[in-house]
Amino acid sequence: MAGNPGGCSFDEHYSNCGYSVALGTNGFSWEQINTWEKPMLDPAVPTGSFMMVNSSGRASGQKAHLLLPTLKENDTHCIDFHYYFSSRDRSSPGALNVYVKVNGGPQGNPVWNVSGVITEGWVKAELAISTFWPHFYQVIFESVSLKGHPGYIAVDEVRVLAHPCRKAPHFLRLQNVEVNVGQNATFQCIAGGKWSQHDKLWLQQWNGRDTALMVTRVVNHRRFSATVSVADTAQRSVSKYRCVIRSDGGSGVSNYAELIVKEPPTPIAPPELLAVGATYLWIKPNANSIIGDGPIILKEVEYRTTTGTWAETHIVDSPNYKLWHLDPDVEYEIRVLLTRPGEGGTGPPGPPLTTRTKCAGKPFIVWDLSQWVF
Repeated sequence: MAGNPGGCSFDEHYSNCGYSVALGTNGFSWEQINTWEKPMLDPAVPTGSFMMVNSSGRASGQKAHLLLPTLKENDTHCIDFHYYFSSRDRSSPGALNVYVKVNGGPQGNPVWNVSGVITEGWVKAELAISTFWPHFYQVIFESVSLKGHPGYIAVDEVRVLAHPCRKAPHFLRLQNVEVNVGQNATFQCIAGGKWSQHDKLWLQQWNGRDTALMVTRVVNHRRFSATVSVADTAQRSVSKYRCVIRSDGGSGVSNYAELIVKEPPTPIAPPELLAVGATYLWIKPNANSIIGDGPIILKEVEYRTTTGTWAETHIVDSPNYKLWHLDPDVEYEIRVLLTRPGEGGTGPPGPPLTTRTKCAGKPFIVWDLSQWVF
């Protein structure tokens, strides 16, 4: 075992480190090698004790998985490892992908990978993982074969370190984002470390789908930030995203944050009519039962004549509301508008109350009898 729990030097059986191997296609699998105990005849195989796949005679796309134990970390930490690509004919034997699976969720897309290379000896790579307790995660090494390219892919000296990576940038905690349906949603990825123009930074969904590259700006010599707009706001939903960066020394992975898309509220029932006069209507908005999401921060009454094209909107700040200065014996359509926090938070008008004001009463005539001569 190497370093903290989760590390492994493969001097003992990998299962003693809590590692496991998933059998790949047609028996393609990781094997534990110890050339000190059992020397290898092929000079392309390195010396020592390590995990290795042999891609010789394999069809393209066959996969083998080496799984680390589930890890929970409560502070900034780093996982580093060494990898080795070799073949007798100097052609690359395939690809090595690394996944970070969180809370038993989907494997998704790789956060780090290398392919098309032959290494000159062992090469070190880092994973700066910002997934914090109580969440847990699992690192998975995946080797992928390439037809007609015999050779070896090896992994050794996996360490879990209780300090930041030396080269791979670390993300600060990614915050949840809440927007209303149809509005722009933006995540801000903030990382500690040096930014290079060669670094690739993107947003990855829980299901593994990757979102386009972000606009990046340097805050200072040890911190940079990037923002990306997410188009997935067409309907009410909750989805998860994380920031990923691939740098020269490895990859950084943030925690998952939620994109919460809320639906602006609409009343289920029309306003209730409480009293009618010739020039006024008393109503109760009936805004307690809604379709969509609260909290309600604004109630408005929208009214119009059923035969006209104009409409007026009044803010309602009491349980009941009186519409004044209406015309007698005219039919009105009254609806309620509700608003929740955030841009675009006003929902469509609720169902209408259609009612008519009373007729105007005939005026009283007062006779002045003093002017009459009897």
